Amino acid sequence: MTSSTPRRTVLAAALAAAAGTAAAGPATAAGPTAPDLSAAPAGAGRGHAPAPGPVDNRFWSSYTDWRCGTAAGTKAVAGHRPGLVLATPAGRLDYTDPHTGLTSAWEYASWTSPVHTPAVPATEVIASWNAATPPGTWLQVELSGTYSDATATPWYVLGRWASGDDDVRRTSVDDQTDGKSTVWTDTFAIDDAASGLRLRSYRLRLTLYRAPGSDLTPTVWRLGAMASDIPDRFTVPAAEPGLAHELDVPRYSQNIHVGQYPEYDNGGEAWCSPTSSQMIVEYWGRRPSAEQLAWVNPSFADPQVCHAARFTYDHQYQGCGNWPFNAAYAATYPEMNAVVTRLSSLTELESLIRAGIPAITSQSFRKEELTGAGYGTSGHLMTVIGFTADGDVIANDPASPDNEAVRRVYRRREWENIWLRTKRYDANGKVRGGTGGVCYVYWPTEPAPTQHRVLRSLGLL
Repeated sequence: MTSSTPRRTVLAAALAAAAGTAAAGPATAAGPTAPDLSAAPAGAGRGHAPAPGPVDNRFWSSYTDWRCGTAAGTKAVAGHRPGLVLATPAGRLDYTDPHTGLTSAWEYASWTSPVHTPAVPATEVIASWNAATPPGTWLQVELSGTYSDATATPWYVLGRWASGDDDVRRTSVDDQTDGKSTVWTDTFAIDDAASGLRLRSYRLRLTLYRAPGSDLTPTVWRLGAMASDIPDRFTVPAAEPGLAHELDVPRYSQNIHVGQYPEYDNGGEAWCSPTSSQMIVEYWGRRPSAEQLAWVNPSFADPQVCHAARFTYDHQYQGCGNWPFNAAYAATYPEMNAVVTRLSSLTELESLIRAGIPAITSQSFRKEELTGAGYGTSGHLMTVIGFTADGDVIANDPASPDNEAVRRVYRRREWENIWLRTKRYDANGKVRGGTGGVCYVYWPTEPAPTQHRVLRSLGLL
């Protein structure tokens, strides 16, 4: 549950009402702009066979992937974890950080993906990236595409990101629209889905920045996006239970942090996303070092949750709920992959749990819609860790009074509906949006064979 949901709430309401009333005008991206590569060769790229259905995942992560893109000063590096680095600067610019007011000079280089045509023309696209940004470096991710009416989008900024916060402030960019689509914090969305307009294809552009004259570089191991066209629905089909299994995932409460670090949205209900992310990071045996936690007030319990909140915080959104920023945070730990995607059913979620992979899910609901929760929310993240013999959902719900109370069992049919629907009624009877199955999936770079198979079946590998 988060109090920092104004933009995502606006997005949900806009999509639910098919409003199509966003102010027309050029997309704006105050700050640095990469060299214009809009005329770059398209190319089909290596590609991953898309799974049928309303969700399409495409991620670039192999050495071949990186070499298939269009580079302007970047280069692909081989190895057990291939990546992209800044080799020769393509230019230099001054960037004024909107959150500090400080202007600094940066060298940059860029990489543009081949054009990707999703299996389903999309109403929404959410990007993900996994990278390391040493001090003195940062990166920017952008999207440009072609609509089903053959017109083109502008280049939209989907995030300016660094793993730390000393050089630039991690940020999304507001007020980006062309009258047909809008970027809402971390989500590209068609303004009026009911019109039939869709995003037919897209490219991603990655720009790497470093301090001038240095040999520093970000390293990006994975870049991609989830494109989807989820049908409007207040209820979803029921999936038959197919698994009784529970994973041993650490339990952390967000509510024991109420009032902590107002500069990172004040703890408590605003920290559901980083609290959930930290649970799964530690499930995979990773955690911040004592040195990394030295900044946290020693009187605070579970300082690693404070750490996760700080390093997922989006200074424009003014909250820790930016979906790609959470995935990027998880991937800062050694040998970890992380993505934002959508699943289409509890059956797909069961396949992850069966393989030993928990998932973080996003849902909205009224108090009476989820028995035993004890609260309602316009947006909340929780960690699914298993299923009972009856098929009910076992979740580590951070919206709990303490760590011991975090493990919850929720009724399967209720939970299935609040997670997978795209429309709902709020407490005042107004139509609002639902996330339509959005989740974060984190896993090691060397997954077990069974894990590899299920991740590949979902289009994540």
